[in-house]
Amino acid sequence: MSVTRRHVLARGGALGAGIAFSGALSELFTGTAAAQHLGHTGYGPLVPDPKGLLDLPKGFRYRVLSREGDPLRSGEGRVPSHHDGMTALPGRHGRVHLVRNHENRTNAKVPVPVVKGLTYDPAAKGGCTALTLDSGSHVRSERVALAGTAVNCAGGPTTWRTWLTCEENEERAGTGGYTKDHGFVFEVDPADPHRTGAVPLTAMGRFQHEAVAIDPRTGVVYETEDAFLKPFGLFYRFLPEKPLGGTGSLRAGGRLQAMRVPGVPDLSSIQETGACFDGVEWVDVPDPLATETPVRLQDYGPKGITRAQKLEGCYWGGRSVYFVSSYARSADGSAADHFGQVWRYDPAARRLTLVIVFGPNSDVRLPGESPDNICLAPSGGLMVCEDGNGAQHVFGVTRRGEVYALARNRQNTGTPEAPEWGEFAGVTFSPDGETMYVNCYTPGTTFAVRGPWRRPPAG
Repeated sequence: MSVTRRHVLARGGALGAGIAFSGALSELFTGTAAAQHLGHTGYGPLVPDPKGLLDLPKGFRYRVLSREGDPLRSGEGRVPSHHDGMTALPGRHGRVHLVRNHENRTNAKVPVPVVKGLTYDPAAKGGCTALTLDSGSHVRSERVALAGTAVNCAGGPTTWRTWLTCEENEERAGTGGYTKDHGFVFEVDPADPHRTGAVPLTAMGRFQHEAVAIDPRTGVVYETEDAFLKPFGLFYRFLPEKPLGGTGSLRAGGRLQAMRVPGVPDLSSIQETGACFDGVEWVDVPDPLATETPVRLQDYGPKGITRAQKLEGCYWGGRSVYFVSSYARSADGSAADHFGQVWRYDPAARRLTLVIVFGPNSDVRLPGESPDNICLAPSGGLMVCEDGNGAQHVFGVTRRGEVYALARNRQNTGTPEAPEWGEFAGVTFSPDGETMYVNCYTPGTTFAVRGPWRRPPAG
């Protein structure tokens, strides 16, 4: 990361940012409201929160749903640490199921409680919790949905209203104190966690998973791999034997493949937004379980494979899958430097397009150097969770590509002289689009934010 760039961001401009974004964004967004109001750059300046938790624009309000260390309403223990990826799924009678990851390692301050029938490896401290909310975002239940997994970072919702949670860890049994192999995807049913249990979806590969997205037409699952040191990660697709088969269908197996872009061994080498590559190829992964060699190190033939540093967010929009590279640093071995990219892959056309670039040659006031979780907003814009140093924000990006601050974390985990703020994660919207849910990673806090979401951002 560039300290100078971050200092400039913290000093000036982030709270009222109305800055042209470096990228071809129009294809990312849906919703007529945004299309009718291009040029507006936010919901106004952020108002300092007297409670010192979350700064929002005037007209927005938040409710704290859950905080690290508080008792779980189920009585199973305490709310675990490190709130990360999350989704909001529709429930019965207008209720909403929030499924929340906990990116806990073995030294976690508050581990996910061990629950019979929901625990994969008792030595692992990560997993998921599930909250059931009423139409007013009041918590009606909160319980463990999966335990005994490791470093649950992100994931993605299925079309049948479950959550795929991903382990960003590939340690083997007998290392790191673990009793089972890790690096898997697990399915979680928030309405009935015991229905899905704690069963790894082994055919989807064993590697440092980050996020997934499902093509709702074909059932193909796309997966990102977060590897920040060489060899860098790959972008995958999983072809299930039972596509769109509902809960448990992914256990039937399938074929894991890695993306190859002819002539592009490292995505960071591409710096111009709008750059397109046709004829994308998919190569079978020789050993998805990585029994001897990590998946990204396996032999993909004389043509090699395409890699990228820090592949993170992944989501489906329209007829394409979008995925994020949080940053690339030549000092780490990347072909070139950037502060974040968003790529679009169109399966029907077999075309890959670079649609957003975050610096380093763009305006220093743009959002931080590490875009992470991303989702679409009801107004037609994009919400980006910032994961860097210094002040941490949820930024909005309009359809035109203008950036504005939507929220700022005010929970100082450092000192007055050397303040620190935890990243945002898990941004998602309720099925009716009226509420944004987002996590503060540390101290683990889950917020529900209500406001004029259907109104396009205005200056």
